[in-house]
Amino acid sequence: MEITDRLPAVLLPWYRENRRDLPWRKDRDPYHVWISEIMLQQTRVEAVREYYLRFLEALPTLDALADCDDALLQKLWEGLGYYSRMRNLKKAAMEIRDRFGGVFPSDPRDILSLPGIGEYTCGAISSISFGNPIPAVDGNVLRVIARIQNDSTPIDTPAFKKDITSALAKIYPEDAGLFTQALMELGATVCGPNRKPDCERCPCRDFCGAFAAGTQKDLPVKLPKKEKKEEAWTVFILRCADRYALVKRPDRGLLAGLWQFPAVSGTLEPQQALKSLLAMGFSPADMHRQTEKNHIFTHKIWIMRGYYLTVQEEAAGYSWFSMDQIRQEVALPTAFRQFLDDGMF
Repeated sequence: MEITDRLPAVLLPWYRENRRDLPWRKDRDPYHVWISEIMLQQTRVEAVREYYLRFLEALPTLDALADCDDALLQKLWEGLGYYSRMRNLKKAAMEIRDRFGGVFPSDPRDILSLPGIGEYTCGAISSISFGNPIPAVDGNVLRVIARIQNDSTPIDTPAFKKDITSALAKIYPEDAGLFTQALMELGATVCGPNRKPDCERCPCRDFCGAFAAGTQKDLPVKLPKKEKKEEAWTVFILRCADRYALVKRPDRGLLAGLWQFPAVSGTLEPQQALKSLLAMGFSPADMHRQTEKNHIFTHKIWIMRGYYLTVQEEAAGYSWFSMDQIRQEVALPTAFRQFLDDGMF
């Protein structure tokens, strides 16, 4: 595959004129670029903005991240999802300190060797922070190139991504970091996902194959999505005096090591729920209400029924927190935090 070498010449001036004012674009510090790129994976830009600023205020340096308490890290990440990203950040920070003397490595091979860093993130850090002509190819870039090339190959195949990465590397300009960000920006804004591309504002319109053929609405093509597996859960929001019961999830698996409200598998009716609580060691006093919630993960959907109850005493084997503690100190994943945000009792 060949990609037109006209791309840098039109994208770079367009980006300088039209780029969004985002906090992680203030400098090229590899620590800042790395944190932003990890946060932006599977997450909207506007959602990341405040998380990024709060994260760097609490952990302004790589050493601060390597040394930070797990509870603080979890709280800083609360609600962002994909929590393995958070755990890998700390692992990588510790590895950079141990292997590279606390200095972020500039060699792409070293960057790629760090926990949680794949080819895309390596390309972003390498080009933006160190000026290496290494493409960072994500969904935005794949969409842009598929339309420019008028290519109906499914963009979520490894072979297509490999071809695009190789072809882009051949046309990378001297200002590699700016070109990487320009491609990302074009794909995130003008040639964006899940909407009609704004071809009238596109700097690539004159050589876009899809625009010329009128196929831009049909591209990119993706492989059929696998159906998500559904799991049913009953969640208990339990209050004793002014404290609420929480329990930590297992150290491995989905939402590993995070806090949650007590829960059991299946959708229980009220009487079944009360029996389950007795078996779990609780002494229910009053059932206030129930609510129904869903939470969508990458490969599954949780169908969740929540019961709000007061209990007579704090059962052993659970941790009990005030509402202020839960809001300010405890990292509660969105799947369970939605019961908190739904209003308490």
